[in-house]
Amino acid sequence: MAGQSRTFTVDGYSGQIPVIQVNGKSYVEIESLARLTGSSISFRANQTILTLHASAAITPTPETTQPAKSGFSKDFLRAGIEEMTAIREWRVAIVSAIQNNYPVMDEWVARYRSTANSKLALASTALITDSDRNGISLLTNEFGNMQKFSDKYLAMHKSQTYISPDSLDNDPLDQQLLECARGLAVLIAGGQFQDVATCH
Repeated sequence: MAGQSRTFTVDGYSGQIPVIQVNGKSYVEIESLARLTGSSISFRANQTILTLHASAAITPTPETTQPAKSGFSKDFLRAGIEEMTAIREWRVAIVSAIQNNYPVMDEWVARYRSTANSKLALASTALITDSDRNGISLLTNEFGNMQKFSDKYLAMHKSQTYISPDSLDNDPLDQQLLECARGLAVLIAGGQFQDVATCH
């Protein structure tokens, strides 16, 4: 029976070679197959040996060779740093007011609170890795504690309670804010999540 001509390709290699179908079976010329795949042919006794060279093998795509993403993603790190900066500026403004005997007023505190809240929201949308998803809970806790700290001194001002300039020396919440911030800075520098007990 006359053969019907078709073409044969190997995934990952450029080019094609003829395929001949005879009696329902497909055949390719081994020399052409060797050229297509960059292989070599040798003969031993009554054997024909096709040797595939490692350099000619299909190069894996980046998706298959890259390990699973771990550590903090760049977007989360950027957003996390911005959130920590907003919280630090919020705290510094209140500390400065207290130490200089200025009133802690909701009008200006609200601006710091709003900035920190929006930065936290941005960080929450940048969760890619497991470290990101674990890290956002620590950032959220630090924001929550900063909110408590801020509300405490706002309430004292509204109730006309005297706030001593050295009252922060013995404020456990202020100490917790500072310790959590230090722990988060270490995480950011290391790029990997580890729990920070003072952020809880």
